[in-house]
Amino acid sequence: MSRSARRDVALLLLGLVAGAGTLYALQDRPASGSASHAAESGHGHGEEEGHAEGAVELNDAKLAAAGIGLETAGPETLRRKLRLNGLIQPNQEAVVQVAPRFPGIVREIRKRLGDKVNKGDVLAVIESNQSLTAYDLKSPISGTVVDRAVALGEYVSEQKPAFIVADLSTLWVDLSVYRKDFAKVRVGDPVQIDPEDGGAPISGQVAYVSPIGATDTQSALARVVIPNDGMRLRPGLFAVGTIVLAEKPVDLAVRANALQTVDNRTVVFVRNGDAFEPRDVELGERDGEWVEVLFGLMPGDVYAAKNSFVIKAELAKGSASHEH
Repeated sequence: MSRSARRDVALLLLGLVAGAGTLYALQDRPASGSASHAAESGHGHGEEEGHAEGAVELNDAKLAAAGIGLETAGPETLRRKLRLNGLIQPNQEAVVQVAPRFPGIVREIRKRLGDKVNKGDVLAVIESNQSLTAYDLKSPISGTVVDRAVALGEYVSEQKPAFIVADLSTLWVDLSVYRKDFAKVRVGDPVQIDPEDGGAPISGQVAYVSPIGATDTQSALARVVIPNDGMRLRPGLFAVGTIVLAEKPVDLAVRANALQTVDNRTVVFVRNGDAFEPRDVELGERDGEWVEVLFGLMPGDVYAAKNSFVIKAELAKGSASHEH
């Protein structure tokens, strides 16, 4: 028997005495097939099956409960915007003051404050002092009675309006423009008016830019004419106007609310099955709503765009539990 054969026999006998593990004692290293099988099965240390380390599992029910909104990464247009505060006003070109033709006494009042009227509707009946006969005071336009300055039995004259009727189907929004922005606002610029009632913005255009500034606010007025469909807006309320100054298309962008910071890294939580994985991203330009992504995401990636901080909190809790 050769020297190597005698050595193998000795090792075999030694292994039989030692018990389990005999066959492994005869091998210099694990079989390559076993190692590759372990890698393919995904059961490596520190990772859950099918997901990368640090993934947070959230199914659809949990997403809905947390109010997490999903979007798909893709091309977008970045817009440089100018936001201006404004006040909703009646369209003064559609407001009329209705005064009596002859002085007299108010015998009837047919319309009251807030009433809708058509052109030719009788607002009041007045008895003339000259002829002692009654005549009708009629509305010259269709609209809404926004002011009434007479009472039953009161003496009225042609020198003072008895009613004010306004057509509120269009309105003015007077925006305040500060001096650093004077050169950015021009007549004809499209404007999105947000009445801050939770609904969609209303499109309009800058119809007038005042050449004179206001002493009290140190600003100039830019007036926007907008439709008032369904009487959604009311004069006297505040609104916000947004003018788009420049646009730039980018190949890939995400919502600004999707960005989170984890261990001093900027990440976006990308969905993979029922899990969200923090993906490091390199960013480019941004506007108030979108951020360009230069590296880290692919078009079509589904990510947490709303309430992504909930996932960050879950990730932090998972990390804390592993440390203990």
